[in-house]
Amino acid sequence: MEDIENIPFFLKMTAILSYAVPLLMGYIRDCFGKIFYPEAYAAYYHSNGLAPIVEGFESLYHRYIYIPIRDCFNRPITGVAGRMVKLLDRISYDGNKTFQFTGTKSEVLNLASYNYLGFAAGKGKIIDEVESTMRGNGLVNNSPRSEVGDSDLLRDAEEVTARFVGQESSILISQGFATNSTTIPAIVSKGCLVLSDEMNHNSIVYGSRLSGAVIRVFKHNAIDQLEKMLRKAIAEGQPRTHRPWKKIFVVIEGLYSMEGSFPKLPEILALKQKYKFYVYLDEAHSIGALGPRGRGICDYYGVDPKQIDIMMGTFTKSFGAAGGYIAGRKSLIEHLKRTNFNHVYGEPLSVPVLQQVVSSIKCIMGEDGTTTGLRKLEQIAFNARYFSSELKKRGFLVCSHPDSPVIPMLLFHYFNLNRFSRECLARGVAVVVVSYPATPIFAGRVRFCMSASHSKEDLDRVLEIVDEVGTKLKLKNMK
Repeated sequence: MEDIENIPFFLKMTAILSYAVPLLMGYIRDCFGKIFYPEAYAAYYHSNGLAPIVEGFESLYHRYIYIPIRDCFNRPITGVAGRMVKLLDRISYDGNKTFQFTGTKSEVLNLASYNYLGFAAGKGKIIDEVESTMRGNGLVNNSPRSEVGDSDLLRDAEEVTARFVGQESSILISQGFATNSTTIPAIVSKGCLVLSDEMNHNSIVYGSRLSGAVIRVFKHNAIDQLEKMLRKAIAEGQPRTHRPWKKIFVVIEGLYSMEGSFPKLPEILALKQKYKFYVYLDEAHSIGALGPRGRGICDYYGVDPKQIDIMMGTFTKSFGAAGGYIAGRKSLIEHLKRTNFNHVYGEPLSVPVLQQVVSSIKCIMGEDGTTTGLRKLEQIAFNARYFSSELKKRGFLVCSHPDSPVIPMLLFHYFNLNRFSRECLARGVAVVVVSYPATPIFAGRVRFCMSASHSKEDLDRVLEIVDEVGTKLKLKNMK
């Protein structure tokens, strides 16, 4: 983050201009098009009393920034997104407005999936256990858990999850985004205060807004600012009435996937002891991927997880499954089972997903009688440190923590996004490029996702390709 903030002014301006120029040209084209070709542009303006579905800047950005490089996003795949992934080849004849499949496939090295521990696989002991459980229990329970959708397997999954993260109890939610967006409104309400890191995921933002609580945002990892906000909030109380806040929550993530940064958890817990607030920790990316035992950011820092009031995580990354969990005190979990809308009205996790969760967690903990989990943890830790350090040695600007399994490398300019993505794909490597509005407009980047399934030879091959493409695009030594 410090590297991003210290980007030279000239580099920032040229990056902004790389977006501003096509947007300006597009705006001029729209103005003349509306005059000379009104039928072709009717969908973008008010017509017959109907407002356009997408209008203004959003429409301009979509048509003149996103569409020209749309082939770099939403690439369709087939099969398992493991170490290698098969892409369905496609081509566009209208400037990426539509695509046609060519009927061929390309198998490429996958650095685009959050397959941290390599559990996304089509064969192996865990897959055999999943298949066996499906034969005995079917695919789904066909009912919300609050009715007749409960099962022994679901309770086993909750027990092993709570034990893994070091909490008394847990509740499983069938969708990762909904784990945050339906849990926060169940524990936070009007009269409460949410202090949220500016880099928090949109599911946290959405859930906080639904709760009706007052939301205040602090700069990423700015502990001094957070303390000032806490002192002011406690001293002044609620707006207008100045009554004490019912509850104060500080909401953070264990690993910020867009930045590859870690929270300053020990400092936040020190503030917790001083100011007596609740900590809500989103471990969607950190659980399974960080710490000597793979138990997340608490394990990484050596912090007792019971100091965290509410621990959230997902099974979609490290565990090769789906859905998410909330872990904490038993009284909290019992409350959520009655008040979380997704749990009350939604379908529970399917049978194969539940078995994948149980088997992968037991593998990480070594309860499957093998050392496979330990080897995976060692491999992902090595891969993260090795790849990050090698990129820096080659002169690229990497803004992530040295131990982060998500490694963002800055590309800056708009035209570097599609060129880098296409050049890597042509050389047999799948990567993810990200830009505004997910990042600052001058900080477009590629995110390399490490996996325990990657060997050192795989990473060396990718480094050679990145070095070659980076030299071609003049991305080196851009500090």
